[in-house]
Amino acid sequence: MEKSLKEKLIPFSLALAVILVDQITKALVEANIPLYTIGWSFAGDFLRIIHVSNKGVAFSLGSSLSQTFRSLLFSLAPLVVIILVIAIYFRNKDFTRLQRWCVCGIVGGGIGNIIDRIFRPQGVVDFVDVKFYGIFGLERWPTFNFADSAIVVCGILLIVSFVFTAKGGATQGNAND
Repeated sequence: MEKSLKEKLIPFSLALAVILVDQITKALVEANIPLYTIGWSFAGDFLRIIHVSNKGVAFSLGSSLSQTFRSLLFSLAPLVVIILVIAIYFRNKDFTRLQRWCVCGIVGGGIGNIIDRIFRPQGVVDFVDVKFYGIFGLERWPTFNFADSAIVVCGILLIVSFVFTAKGGATQGNAND
């Protein structure tokens, strides 16, 4: 196998790991915690493992839309975006190693939530509930899952890496002038 193709395929192991951990944790929550109840609390009520269902997207946006429209919009649109991201990923020769891994973490998280939207009639399973102490007017942060965490963490790392890559390129460009 060509070295550059191998370097692009290996980070997809992260996408697969994210999908597997996401689906396993959601299955465990479904099997052990009744819907809309708290399973466990840690550090008082700072961190709770609860079982909620989200038919919308981030922070339950769109949950009031019709079932048909919601299914199409929140399953097909992210799938199209993921396909486009993967196509760009394979065409781009300038991504750093970290950027490739971050893109694959985001893809894995996206696929994990798409699986829920397609195969779980009640929507995406969310279960991590964190106290937010009134910051931004929120007593608790909106409940999330492992896929959401992968998307956010990898997204932040990707943006930071783009900023540092751009600054490094600008610094090198100025040094060569």
